[in-house]
Amino acid sequence: MVILGGGFAGLFAVRALRSAPVAVTLVDSCAHHLFQPLLYQCASGILSGGQIAQPLRAVLRRHPQVRCLQATATDVDVAGRIVHAERPDGGVLELPYDDLIVGVGVRQSYFGHDEFAPYAPGMKTLADALAVRTKLYQAFEMAEASTDPQERAQWLTFALVGGGPTGVELAGQIREIAGHTLEREFSTIDPGRARVLIFDGSDGLLGAFGPELSRRTARTLDALGVEVHLRSIVTEVDDRGLTVRRKDGGTDRVEARTVLWTAGVEAPPLATALARATGAEQDRAGRIRVEPDLTIAGHPEIRVVGDLMSLDKLPGLAEVAMQSGAYAGRRIRHTIEGRTRAPRPFRYLDLGSAAYISRGRAVVKMGRFRASGLIGWLIWLFIHIAFLTGFRSRLGAVLSWAVVFATGSRRERAFTPEVPHGAAAPALPPSGPPADPAVNRHEPPRPA
Repeated sequence: MVILGGGFAGLFAVRALRSAPVAVTLVDSCAHHLFQPLLYQCASGILSGGQIAQPLRAVLRRHPQVRCLQATATDVDVAGRIVHAERPDGGVLELPYDDLIVGVGVRQSYFGHDEFAPYAPGMKTLADALAVRTKLYQAFEMAEASTDPQERAQWLTFALVGGGPTGVELAGQIREIAGHTLEREFSTIDPGRARVLIFDGSDGLLGAFGPELSRRTARTLDALGVEVHLRSIVTEVDDRGLTVRRKDGGTDRVEARTVLWTAGVEAPPLATALARATGAEQDRAGRIRVEPDLTIAGHPEIRVVGDLMSLDKLPGLAEVAMQSGAYAGRRIRHTIEGRTRAPRPFRYLDLGSAAYISRGRAVVKMGRFRASGLIGWLIWLFIHIAFLTGFRSRLGAVLSWAVVFATGSRRERAFTPEVPHGAAAPALPPSGPPADPAVNRHEPPRPA
């Protein structure tokens, strides 16, 4: 069988198949398992990439029946039961399957304005998080070097588009960086004067958490100095800022050299190819509509799991991906084992949602239970320690969180300088010693 995607859904499907007599090929474009809920902490310098991403081969080393391949699935031949994939070098793979699990996840959506992407990066991959880290810390460096007060103010203004968990978490982290991490590190600027703004088109932050936690979150962000602008639609983004349309129809121009996109997701091109091949329906975001047993109608050999599936308006949460992947793996194992009992439909057990705002402050929703502040942060801490992959990742994360909580410092602040949009990369200096014009260019090489 073939599993597409090494995220939570794919990983839990593999684990459910561990005791089954089946050969599994796991295909992923990055060859690592990424703990996406903590990407913002990698971007803000709390955690390293190695603490939230583990090589799939290392994670699955005790699963000898699993073969891992780095490739990107591009199409599915339903009649021939073959997955077409492309390797990083451009080579093509054809992977036959008896059963197929599709859990490739979703990507950032700009709601039809892909031209915003070069100026407002999203955060769905490890590379995205490192790019955001560069934008954040380089902004302070550029402000320090600027002699123009207006330009300096632009570099010290950070605009986030989207008031969901990622936007809220990242906004809190930027304020902590400005007010604590970089305090007294600059001679010209005061990082604490940095402005952080959130723009969201809805009536409240963290809409899925309910109105009460939304209000608590707004109060916490206000205390941190984050400016929240609700019922605001971003209509234009460029390298100097963004234009926002208010509820009354008027527009505002915000000068900000750092704009980050934390709103909206959409299905990758594979979803369209799979829908075309199987006749499956897609929702507005392009996700595949599935049957109660997570199969595509008329194709019981294909299961769609995780963020890519559309079923009962389930949210795109890690817990949904884990449970759906495990369910799909069990169903295949039961079929191989010859169990004739009719399968029960997939039922999602809501274990809650959590969002980290700042040191010692988080919000948690678990059924009817609601928590915020320090209690919410402790619950958030326990949840994320429990689900981090690998003992070393857990230990490293706990140590990093302890340092940040106690001192406010961040150990992962290294970044690669960003080349301005549209500019050419600087030329590399020649390697080796300077050339001597007196040396005969045709002199034969000397023996070592």
